[in-house]
Amino acid sequence: MTKLDFLKTFKNQAYLQQLEKIERKFESRYNEADDTTEITIYGLIGDWWGESVSASDIDNVIKDAKGDLLINLNSPGGDAFDGIAIYNRLKKHKGKVTIHVDGWACSAASVIAMAADELIMGLGSMCMIHEASNIVWGTKTQMRKEADVLDELEEGIIDIYMTKAKVSREDIRVAVDAETWYSAQKAVDIGFATAVSGDNGDEKENEIAALRTQLADAHNEIQQLKNKKEPEPIAAAVGPRFYF
Repeated sequence: MTKLDFLKTFKNQAYLQQLEKIERKFESRYNEADDTTEITIYGLIGDWWGESVSASDIDNVIKDAKGDLLINLNSPGGDAFDGIAIYNRLKKHKGKVTIHVDGWACSAASVIAMAADELIMGLGSMCMIHEASNIVWGTKTQMRKEADVLDELEEGIIDIYMTKAKVSREDIRVAVDAETWYSAQKAVDIGFATAVSGDNGDEKENEIAALRTQLADAHNEIQQLKNKKEPEPIAAAVGPRFYF
């Protein structure tokens, strides 16, 4: 599966071109002055032929990291279990973990974002949660078993969201099923994020952020109406990779 194939699994295609343009960038540096290791994670999550950042990449950096962690995140998501592994690896770090969402924290990247002790959304940034998926080929029995596995995977992911969410588990489950896109402020309102960064006195930036919020709300409402009218397609095939 290519990056474009993965992105086409999103119900909301409004941001496809923007998400496709996110290039891989993975680097780290230690700032002795404030005893902080800064890590940049841009691009797909998982093992995508050198185009992504994997759980092993993160582990290799964190095991030698000093002090607190400051992570700059901009990702459309990718492999569900790599996202979960990165989340758990960050949670084991002894120092404070601060994550700045510079652009997008979608799918598996939204799981990584939940590992932050402090999650700061940049002005105009967005977070997206949705159903897990897999490519399946096989018999009806195999497909039903795969659906059961996806159910269990989603329950675990919802467990992670509930470590931050200020709403009920059922509300989060509904948001996952619907594929929900949160503006920076809405990510704060729901409890996922701590704050929105930026100069609140800058009227132009505020206007852009407000317009983006309105656009996200409109897309969510439209998609929810479509979901009520159209049955979900059944995906199928026995494969080891789960996309999220």
